[in-house]
Amino acid sequence: MKVILRQNVETLGKAGETVKVADGYARNFLIPKGLAAEASVRNLKTFEHEKKRILLQAEKIQKEAEETAAKLSTVECKIARRVGEQEKLFGSVGVKDIEEALIAQGVEVEKRNILLDEPIKAIGEFPVRIKLSAGVTAEIKVCVVAEA
Repeated sequence: MKVILRQNVETLGKAGETVKVADGYARNFLIPKGLAAEASVRNLKTFEHEKKRILLQAEKIQKEAEETAAKLSTVECKIARRVGEQEKLFGSVGVKDIEEALIAQGVEVEKRNILLDEPIKAIGEFPVRIKLSAGVTAEIKVCVVAEA
């Protein structure tokens, strides 16, 4: 099925492009979420009128994401945890802990956008990526320290 992308979709393309996808993917995911519209003759004509607005909106979102990435590059999170022998943590530091530490610093980031391969289980400084929009990621430093 051919669809017109209304927003940037990381795996498919940018807003305004016409792409061919599986019927089920379009019917069950892209169209209900408002990410795409079926590429019928009527929708193509309608989309031509909307195209400028959608492209400007996508550009605005991209600029905001880049500005946020610049701000986040200076952010450093300190998380205190109980430590046992050999400087191993009791438990681990996960995505939720990082989200709470960022909120405490006044930075709003959704938990699902924090890209952590595996939970942090040691003391030290670790880089953590945060996905802001399609193609824009920021990297923050997470410092795990021993609880006093």
